[in-house]
Amino acid sequence: MTELSDREAELVSAHEQERPARQLGGPLRLGVWIVGGLLSVYSLVVVFRPVEALEHRMTFLAVALPLVFLCYRSGWSSFLPRLFRRGTAASPPPETPADGEPEGTRRSERPSVADWLLAAASLAVLVYPLLDIDGFRDRGSGAALTDLDVVAGLALTVLLLEAVRRTVGWSLTIICIVFLIYAYYGAYLPIDWTIGHRGFDLGQIVSQLYTGTEGFFGVPMQVAASYIILFTIYGAVLDYSGASKFFIDLSFAAFRKSRAAPGRTVTTAGFLLGTVSGSGVATTVSLGSVAWPVLRRAGYPKEPAGGILAAGGIGAILSPPTLGAAAFIIAEYLRVSYLEVLLYATIPTLLYYLGIFLAIEIDSRRFSTHAVQVDAPKAGKLLLRFGYHFSSLILIIVLMALDRSAFQSVVIATAIAFALSFLDPQHRMGPKRVGQALAKGTLEVLPVTAVCAAAGIIVGVITQTGLGLNLSAIIVDFAAGNLVLTTLMSGIAVMLLGLAVPVTASFIIAAVIIGPALTTLGVTQAEAYMFVFYYAVLSEVSPPTALSAVAAAAITGGNTYKTMMMTWRYTLPAFLVPFAFVLTPNGQALLGQGPIGTVLLMTAVSAVAVAALALATGGMSGWPERALAAIAAVLLLFLEPVPIVAGLAVLAVAVAVHLVRSRRRDPA
Repeated sequence: MTELSDREAELVSAHEQERPARQLGGPLRLGVWIVGGLLSVYSLVVVFRPVEALEHRMTFLAVALPLVFLCYRSGWSSFLPRLFRRGTAASPPPETPADGEPEGTRRSERPSVADWLLAAASLAVLVYPLLDIDGFRDRGSGAALTDLDVVAGLALTVLLLEAVRRTVGWSLTIICIVFLIYAYYGAYLPIDWTIGHRGFDLGQIVSQLYTGTEGFFGVPMQVAASYIILFTIYGAVLDYSGASKFFIDLSFAAFRKSRAAPGRTVTTAGFLLGTVSGSGVATTVSLGSVAWPVLRRAGYPKEPAGGILAAGGIGAILSPPTLGAAAFIIAEYLRVSYLEVLLYATIPTLLYYLGIFLAIEIDSRRFSTHAVQVDAPKAGKLLLRFGYHFSSLILIIVLMALDRSAFQSVVIATAIAFALSFLDPQHRMGPKRVGQALAKGTLEVLPVTAVCAAAGIIVGVITQTGLGLNLSAIIVDFAAGNLVLTTLMSGIAVMLLGLAVPVTASFIIAAVIIGPALTTLGVTQAEAYMFVFYYAVLSEVSPPTALSAVAAAAITGGNTYKTMMMTWRYTLPAFLVPFAFVLTPNGQALLGQGPIGTVLLMTAVSAVAVAALALATGGMSGWPERALAAIAAVLLLFLEPVPIVAGLAVLAVAVAVHLVRSRRRDPA
């Protein structure tokens, strides 16, 4: 799994919100990898020799942003012809190699002169303030920016917008532009509009975004330059040390004999691979290339198999110990340790996988699947030989529990994973593999870095104009102060936002706008942020885009819409459980908050609710019992004594009705 095949890379690039990077070659590829490796080394060193926040974030972006322009295609050469093309003319033929170039090398993969100029400009506008960082900071705080400061700030704004367009597309770029227009022209809005403000000139906007830690170099950038880069390095080291192969082999070895084994195997492998890849689409594609042939041999139809692949893939972002990037931002916003965020996510993750496993068990009977013999060593033998790959994962949790910072914990775990690689001669990490892992760690964080820096535009404008509080007030007023309606509207809004922008960006935008709306009505910040987090992630399996499901359908050859709906069915508990910890007093127990007895009881009740959902969506054949099971699930998720008793009673009736109807259909 160290390298994706050409087919897998095409699928990821086609369905991932982050755009594909150039396939560089020759000295340029080596140069980029050296620079990327050095940035990774810098990030590791800073953990133990801290640098002042603004200086660190600027330095990190000064290296990462030029790499974006060299590593990611502009797309203008294909966009402009499509924009002005009439009719349905065929696409231009692919470029052929130049004389002397090997077959398969495309000239378009080389950065153009414009790319080099943009990279140089990026370096210039970020190194410029570093030459006198104290004076630059003082000029910003004293509103005494020079003309050069303003020009450099405006140039960086344009460069970040272009970097975001290259890496994740137009949607987030347009959103950022709208926020900039709002900051500049807000004074022209009608005076009775809640979102109106006095307006800000270019100098004030640049001061907010460029000279402090409220804009480009705010919390999102801090997360990219500190948390995410360290975890991508760790994931790369795990990958190059053979952990990915071990996780897949172990998953196939662990579930061999039952009819539900193939589905369970895929789900378990997705969970384990999530420690290496934080991308739902990439995990789906990597897993699908191995697992789809097994699922097909087991008798799974294309659409259910695609649903299992997508549901397992999205678990890469939902599952501890390496949650998606948004989880690190939660820790920064709440000013709590990353370990505490992991604890928040533990019970919802268990319920998520419980729902998938129950749905798989039901479908294995419905589709009459069967066990498949896979050529893999026995699980015990694998654990004895390669079980050491789990040690670094466990070590991260142990070190954080011992009050080590998340930064130090992951760096130490990375060192342990590197050292343990020498136990496997095939994946021993010599100098070349170490260099590749360090470079890969940086290159994988480039799109997230561009998104986080650009998200600083949105956060900075919201802070400067007070837009966040104004919009949250509008949401609350529209819902007439009703928490249920506000939460429902918030979930829909986050999902719609997630259809257009990546998970990290949708979380940041929603956290500063929707988060205050929920906290105004009495929801704790932890509950509000975790609600937003889950719905931002679930946008990847939500129709009509459902990126992970679309990628899975491309692998299995199934109907895309049906695959989306099967994915939605497998992930249904993840859509409903967040409502429980926002709307019910005992919901905080699902985040691990409260007395241990209450936490265990509410977890057990929620597990029964998840089982009821599984029955409602496929475990029962008739609509009366399905409707009763769905009602029981909703009642149980209220997590209060009376609704719990009522839910259990309704569930018992649903089971009784199902048994009676089944006996009537099959008297024998």
